[in-house]
This record gives sequence, structure tokens and C-alpha cells, in this order.
Amino acid sequence: MTALRCAIAGTGTIGRHHAKVAITHPGLELAALIDTSPEAAARAADEAEAATGVRPVTASTIEDALAATAFDLVAICTPSGLHVDLATAALAAGKHVVIEKPLDANMSRARQLAALARESGLVVSVISQHRFDPASRVVAQAAHDGEFGTLTSGLASVAWYRSQDYYDSGGWRGTWALDGGGAVMNQGVHTVDLLVWTLGRPVEITGSTALLGHERIEVEDTAVATVRFASGALGVLHCTTAAYPGLSARYQVHGTRGSAIVDNDELAYFHVAPRDSPLASASATSGNNAAEGVVDQKAERLPPEHVADQPDRFLRQHSRQYDDIVAAIREGRAPAVTVDDALLALAVVRGLYVSAALGSPVLVDDILDGRYDDAVPTVRAAGASRSR
Repeated sequence: MTALRCAIAGTGTIGRHHAKVAITHPGLELAALIDTSPEAAARAADEAEAATGVRPVTASTIEDALAATAFDLVAICTPSGLHVDLATAALAAGKHVVIEKPLDANMSRARQLAALARESGLVVSVISQHRFDPASRVVAQAAHDGEFGTLTSGLASVAWYRSQDYYDSGGWRGTWALDGGGAVMNQGVHTVDLLVWTLGRPVEITGSTALLGHERIEVEDTAVATVRFASGALGVLHCTTAAYPGLSARYQVHGTRGSAIVDNDELAYFHVAPRDSPLASASATSGNNAAEGVVDQKAERLPPEHVADQPDRFLRQHSRQYDDIVAAIREGRAPAVTVDDALLALAVVRGLYVSAALGSPVLVDDILDGRYDDAVPTVRAAGASRSR
């Protein structure tokens, strides 16, 4: 079967990663590299040529790339605030689109793109590669099948570290206009997406943000929030880039018949009570915080060929999502991760920021409907306190 020809817009770190995926994926062929910096595009083309012996076209715009070569798919890997404009240009040219997370830095533009994607008849997907991790799929499927019983609570935590040099490395980093936010928008959005995917529709969010470990940026490096879901379940969000030396991304799901933990993309714990069987008891006098005789079931839930901590794990994660995207294009169906899915995750992030600025809970539907499009996020700096 003929490979789909792919253009990459944006040749920074993540764009070059997508280029590696395109080079190694059997269903893709790297056709073009697009960047407003000719030097950056040339460096990425050098890497691709060294790997394949074939040099992709380089261009500064999607239109220039199309004038030079044919392609079927555009992957948008630029700063977040440029995602919607470039995706719109690609759709106007009749091309399928893949957008790196987050969907965009601006909720209003993201909403417009979601409508355009629905009307286009083309495949438009947003990168949520962790939905395709074996561990995440095990947990989400169990939740959707009711194996955890009544879902009661969940936790999404990203405790990472980014140095000041990271934020200083690009003028767009740490800005509301192009980065769209800080630790939640850029580092935490994937884990937020996993929690929403697993627990269901979020209804209300209450958040707080702070800038505690960095300078010269507009956005937060630390945030916490509580989320109420339509099912009644409650969730906790925690994201920081000021957790030296950098720990893990983790999410937990708890219910009346089971619990699971995914830590650094691996299934760290899984147990559900067998259907229609009584729950194990927990002693009221021993001080033990767990039911007695419960065995971790994670080994029996993962596929037998699964190997943890593979050196090419990051490449494989994106490649799994591209498996679905390529299949969706060939089969004429919607991708597993749609723009509407990404819009909902973005609404949770935006809701956290709006709640932090207002000092009160906000409804996720109000974020989706545009009620707070003009709200200006604020971040409390180290040493500042809110007046009462």
C-alpha cells in the first residue's frame, strides 16, 4: 500500500521528533519540512537525509511546500499559538492534519477549528499519544466497562522540572500568546486528557496557580485544581515544572470495586474485585488502610509482549497514534482522538486558569461556550498573597 506523504510544519524539538516518526513508520513518507527559519528547516532536512538518503523539500510556508511537492498530511509542530492558523491553511489546501498538543493557545480559535474540522470531511487529529500506551488503554477500558464500580475519584499529577534556561531558550516560551500557559498547558495537558478520558465529562473546576521557581515568564510553573465530573466523581489536578530534579507524570483512578495507578506511562498498580463477588473486608481495629488479601493484577492485564522502559518509548508512543491516523485516512473514518476531544481537555486547562484569576469555580460548559473568552489569566508570583 502506498505510504501517505507527510509534511512537518515546525522543525524544533517536537517537529524533528515527528519527522523521525514519519521516517520510521511504514505508512508514512516524509515529504516536506516547513519552518520560517530556513536554517532550522535545513538542519532538520540534513537529519532526515542522513537517515534515509532522501532529502525532503524545505519551505517557509505550507503554500510554498505545496508548490514544490505533493503531500497528503500536515503535522503542526509549531508554538501553540500558531496551531489553528496553520491547521486552517492545511485544511484549505485539502490536506489531513495532525496537531501537536495543546490544540491552540486560544480557546476561541480552537473552537473555530473544531467546527471547521467537523465540516471539512478530512481527518484532523490532535496528539494525545498516551491514550495509546498499553497502561492507559487498560485503565480506560476497565473504567468504561464498569470494572472499577462507581468511579469515585482520580488524580492527575505532573511533577517535572524545567530550568530557567528552558524558558529563556525561546522568546515564545512562557508567554500567554504563544505558549498558552505554563505547567498545566504544556506539561500537564496530556495527563489531564487521560483523566478526562477515563472519568468522563468534567462539569466544574476550581483552580489556583502560582509562579514560584522561575523568572521572566508570564505563566504559571505550579498549579492545583479540583474537578467535579458529571458522574459525581471528583478529580485532583497537580502540575509543576518546579519540582527539582523532576519526578513523574502519574494518574490514578479509584472506584467502589477497584483502583489503578499509571506512573511514567507504565501500569504501577491495578486491582478490581471480580464481578458479582463480595468485596474483601478491611479491619476496623488494625489500622490497615487496605482491604485484606488483595493482589495486584497489573501483570495479567498487560499484553504478554509488553516491555517497560524501552529506549525508543517516546518514538513508539507517537507511532501508535500515527497507526490510528493513517488507518483513519485510508478507511475514511474519524480518528480515535478528535479535535473535539482536544477541545474538551483545553477547556479544562482554560477553566483552571480562569478559576484561578476569578478566585471562584467555573463551569466547563461556560468555557466551551465562550463565556470567558475575554478573561485575562493572572498568576500569583512568589511571596504574593491575595487580599481578603
